[in-house]
Amino acid sequence: MSQLIDGKAISKSIRDKLKLEVQELKAKHSSFRPHLAIIQVGTREDSTVYVRQKEKAAKETGVDITIQKKDSSITQHELLTAVRELNDNPLIHGLLVQLPLPDHIDEKLINESISPKKDVDGFHAQNIGNLSKRNSNPLFIPCTPKGIMELLNQTGINIVGKHAVVVGRSDIVGFPVFTLLSRAHATVTLCHSRTENLQEIIKQADILVVAIGKPNYVKGSWIKTGAVVIDVGTNPVQDQTLKSGIRWVGDVEFSSASQVASYITPVPGGVGPMTVAMLLCNIVESAKRFLKESREKNISILPLKLITPVPSDIDIASTQSPKPIKVLAEELGLSGNEYELYGKYKAKIGLEILERLKNRKDGKYVVITGITPTPLGEGKSTITVGIAQALGAHLGKMAFACVRQPSQGPTFGIKGGAAGGGYSQIIPMDEFNLHLTGDIHAITAANNLLAAAIDIRIFHENSQSDQALFNRLCPPKKGVRSFSSVMVKRLQKLHIYKTSPEELTPEEIHKFVRLNIDPNTITWQRVLDTNDRFLRKITIGQNPTEKYHDRVTGFDIAVASECMAVLALSIDLRDMRQRLGRMVVASSKEGDPVTADDIGIGGALAVLMKDAIKPNLMQTLEGTPVLVHAGPFANIAHGNSSILADKIALKLAGTDDDEAEAGYVVTEAGFGADIGMEKFFNIKCRASGLVPDTVVIVATLRALKMHGGGPEVVSGKPLPEAYLKENLELLEKGSANLVKHIENAKKYGISVVVAINQFTTDTEAELVLVRKIAIEAGADDAVAASNWAQGGAGAVELAKAIISASSKPQKNFRFLYNTESSIAEKIEIIAKEMYGAQGIELSDKAKEKIETYTKQGFANLPICMAKTHLSLSHDPKLKGVPTGFTVTVRDIRASVGAGFLYPLLGEMQTMPGLPTRPAFYDVDLDPDTGKVLGLF
Repeated sequence: MSQLIDGKAISKSIRDKLKLEVQELKAKHSSFRPHLAIIQVGTREDSTVYVRQKEKAAKETGVDITIQKKDSSITQHELLTAVRELNDNPLIHGLLVQLPLPDHIDEKLINESISPKKDVDGFHAQNIGNLSKRNSNPLFIPCTPKGIMELLNQTGINIVGKHAVVVGRSDIVGFPVFTLLSRAHATVTLCHSRTENLQEIIKQADILVVAIGKPNYVKGSWIKTGAVVIDVGTNPVQDQTLKSGIRWVGDVEFSSASQVASYITPVPGGVGPMTVAMLLCNIVESAKRFLKESREKNISILPLKLITPVPSDIDIASTQSPKPIKVLAEELGLSGNEYELYGKYKAKIGLEILERLKNRKDGKYVVITGITPTPLGEGKSTITVGIAQALGAHLGKMAFACVRQPSQGPTFGIKGGAAGGGYSQIIPMDEFNLHLTGDIHAITAANNLLAAAIDIRIFHENSQSDQALFNRLCPPKKGVRSFSSVMVKRLQKLHIYKTSPEELTPEEIHKFVRLNIDPNTITWQRVLDTNDRFLRKITIGQNPTEKYHDRVTGFDIAVASECMAVLALSIDLRDMRQRLGRMVVASSKEGDPVTADDIGIGGALAVLMKDAIKPNLMQTLEGTPVLVHAGPFANIAHGNSSILADKIALKLAGTDDDEAEAGYVVTEAGFGADIGMEKFFNIKCRASGLVPDTVVIVATLRALKMHGGGPEVVSGKPLPEAYLKENLELLEKGSANLVKHIENAKKYGISVVVAINQFTTDTEAELVLVRKIAIEAGADDAVAASNWAQGGAGAVELAKAIISASSKPQKNFRFLYNTESSIAEKIEIIAKEMYGAQGIELSDKAKEKIETYTKQGFANLPICMAKTHLSLSHDPKLKGVPTGFTVTVRDIRASVGAGFLYPLLGEMQTMPGLPTRPAFYDVDLDPDTGKVLGLF
């Protein structure tokens, strides 16, 4: 008599172990939640029963399950769309479509549309194909064949060298079992309905697997004595002795086979329970694989071909072949629905990734700033990129660079691009410096729509009665008037809580329709992403159709728009919508602030910017990831890339548990530490809630010599000889500027590393001197970097110093001031603590503005000082560390939507001009290849 192979008991044992494993993994990894998705088409009773069985088993094991029930009339296209959406959902680890499907749907096409990485049924051609290849392993083994092998193994059956016969050649059971037994070193014969001498072949089998779909087909007399019999069949036969009238039998006649076999599986209770257990095993294995991939991201590195002397930036960039951005996105663990391709080498990352990774610990946060620069700049962008390359390509860390998007104005003017330089660049650098993904164009459209709305509102209010305005603002639709949602906001601001236009009194209608904008208070200008000094001051309304409505206004460069600052400081779509609506564009004649939502345009602005809010993914010359997003001015705005880019990068570089090593996010703050770093801490960190682990201050020996009294450095002119030779005395004197910036950074309680952007003319003695001075001033370290000439390899020692500084216990981070302090007090704290001023002097206009903003409720906003970047003081001529000066505050303006007030400490030019010889002279296009020429 045969010994039964109890599939129920073995299945239960497997599921119990699986449940315990899932519990342990969930406790260890907060993000580990195995998730199965099932699509059921139609309401077939048998399909519904199978789906319920899987749902019950999944829940008992701790596996989340999503069941999508589709009507049997669903089209093939609609079903394919549903499959693709689940393929792209990173929270789903296993996906199956319950079979059979309606006749009008191609089952094979649907099965093949399931991602091989989520094909927990193991039916995809890629998985079946890899199973059949000797030196390949599938991601998933079909559940029933896998269960059969588990039954044999759990029962202790020795497979090696045995003769196995498989009856049935289906893709679901027969062929996979044949392959698995062969892999287990059995000699296997595969039989089917047309096999000759089937009884004789079966008689030779030590192990017999029958999956032919015919009730009681194989008789006991066919079976070799002592053989192991696995009966896969489940066939209904009539049995009037049972209440259901149906009895389930296998493909093997159990009564006779059990007399000769050594082991046999019963039907039911043999193979069947194992199929569901193996499905659960596949799901958990898939979830573990996804977890492993998320923890062990492997970024493929692009090798550099270094040339001496270093070629032009465009020549270096154009000779490197970037990875397709889709490849980089996949290396970062992004799912298909988490990014959108913009050509081959750019993509936008969706904000929904923050929800998926919300439980992940952030990576290390490093902010790059600098000393007071020369007009040439000291290479913060180059150092930022170089550090990311060193960390990612040479030290094996997950590392992101987060940078601002450059304006096209300076690109064609005199400054050039902002992609870094030499062998530390963002590529493709021409796409980076030009349109990118159109974010600045979206800012321009939103800004100028608002500008048009301001002028047209004044025009219509001046030419229409209250009732005429009201009738046009709330026109009847099918005889019914209604308020739009943005109008309801305005009514509530006016303390009018009525919901129907018909309920408003004449007085309430007057208050509602009259913004009464005072043209003299309008602060909102039009913008253009081109340097054009002739638009700095213009007169609009010159056409006869706008007679008597002309006024003087001007254009700013697009990145000076408050819309850009809003983009950079928003933490999600809702926040951006609210900030855009809060933007104050003027005051009424009664002295009340007039906002974008008062004009009714906040929602439209958000729509124009809905794609711009998604950070842009690019790469360095060595293939490490870069997030490019937002580009607010660094004087009238805060000069940092977006909060969202930093947050996404920190999550992607983060860890799910304490065992894994955190990656690094290197973000750049505009201008010197007195401006960019101060605003980074007091505005950006205040809005984001993030705190950096390390501040890196970039310095060059030429800038330090200039602060020590060296000759004037003029952009476009050759560097004076004094900067090309060793001069320790000049260098030591000028290092006082570096010391002041180190002291400023230390006031926030953060570790400081000095990065010396090394030039070929720098001597060893000079580098040693600067390092000594920096460490004595409180820096953790000061390291020279030659990544401009060597790529990431030239910044490895600098990166190691950053790793060391970032690993120290976090200091007591603190803001420089309390926002509850008065406007004047906050300005004075910044002037004294950051610039070294002895005090401030407020002009009458500035005092007026303080009074107005305090009355309007804006006094508690942070301060964004608009001053020169060429001196610690407000005077660009004062180099080194000026003392005894008083900062004069000429005016104060409000960026209420962005969330700060910006005092003007001098004349701030918000529309650059073009030089005598603009950079566009060198820019051209190769018509044969489409290659950009002469860009820097």
